[in-house]
Amino acid sequence: MGWASSRRHAATLADAEETLAELHDLATSAGAQVVGSNLQYSPQPDPATLVGRGKVEEVRAEARAAGADLVLFDHDLTPTQLRNLERALDRKVLDRTQLILDIFARRARTREGQLQVELAQLNYLLPRLGGRGILLSRLGGGIGTRGPGEQQLESDRRRIRARIRKLQEGIERVRSQRALHRAHRRAQNFLTVALVGYTNAGKSTLFNALTRSAVATSSRLFATLDPTVRALELESRRPVLLSDTVGFIRKLPTHLVAAFRATLEELEEASLILHVTDASQTEREEQDAAVETLLEALGVAPTPRLHVWNKIDLLEGPERARLAELVEGRASKPEPLGPSAREVMASALTGEGLETLRRRIDEALMEDPVIEAQFELSASDGEGLALLHRHGTVLATRQEDSRVLVRARVATSLRNRLCRAAPSSPEAPPKD
Repeated sequence: MGWASSRRHAATLADAEETLAELHDLATSAGAQVVGSNLQYSPQPDPATLVGRGKVEEVRAEARAAGADLVLFDHDLTPTQLRNLERALDRKVLDRTQLILDIFARRARTREGQLQVELAQLNYLLPRLGGRGILLSRLGGGIGTRGPGEQQLESDRRRIRARIRKLQEGIERVRSQRALHRAHRRAQNFLTVALVGYTNAGKSTLFNALTRSAVATSSRLFATLDPTVRALELESRRPVLLSDTVGFIRKLPTHLVAAFRATLEELEEASLILHVTDASQTEREEQDAAVETLLEALGVAPTPRLHVWNKIDLLEGPERARLAELVEGRASKPEPLGPSAREVMASALTGEGLETLRRRIDEALMEDPVIEAQFELSASDGEGLALLHRHGTVLATRQEDSRVLVRARVATSLRNRLCRAAPSSPEAPPKD
């Protein structure tokens, strides 16, 4: 049984209540039974306990009365705060990051996922190790080694750093293998469409409906952790693969995103991203903003986008009409709205709107065909070169003085973008 506690100082009360409700769902997904919650709204965090001595006593009394043996905090705790809270509450204490890591550890099924979860756990644990002093020191043998020796804390840190290095090497091998698979798909002219969205937005159900697969689905948060790729049937008969990725969440720890970069690299190769939103969620705008932030952090924000409003079967008549009016209003505007301009309403559960979605995917891929083009870039244009390597297939590179001539297979949108960004050159303009 667990007691959930949340503290906010830079958000509205409504935002704090929403994230506390999300912490409740995370705890349930981890197998805990939540028996109570407490919300604090204060201007500054307490450096010793985060919430202050008075609130600690209040939480301790409420947790004892409810019979809770675990207290969860919807905030990252420093090592000092974690130790002080466990002493004061006389119960095990976990913060939001530790809870998410526990869920990931339960859900990882492939060797790749297990490596990534363990790496994230060890990176989080390393600065939070607490030694037990000189009493657990290890004495050395031989002349000159009769001092206190290596303390247990130092030994633990050394072992964890060694394990982290080993895990990083394993994940690098995974990245190499995935790079080979992606190169093979490019050689076969396979286009990739990637599903992204907030956790529990219905991505796996939509994935099954589009590909006629049987990937496990659940209403629990982070039900899908390991990536899955299946063939997608389109009217144009072009070879297309659909990739399902781990769901995003607000306040997803940076080091956790870094640990799962090998999995999320599938997004870098995608010709089209399907951003799935749970249309029935009241906080869908905040969830979409969190997804957008993570896509920018991964460097895939420029990728063409198709916004899928899923779960429309859960909307009441007036709500559904308002959403339809919003989508139609955006579609009718003459100026493009950026990567999320195209929108589709659908229900993965009932199948409504799926044919329209398949047609829109086909149209989006036709609008942005892959072509072979030549680029003339400045040798200092690292961003342009990185975009070509990340989102295209570089066929040849030649250095001439301060210029770099690159021939590559890229999407038409990326070719146009690089041509607009490059300074005009009458001598050798980019050409198809």
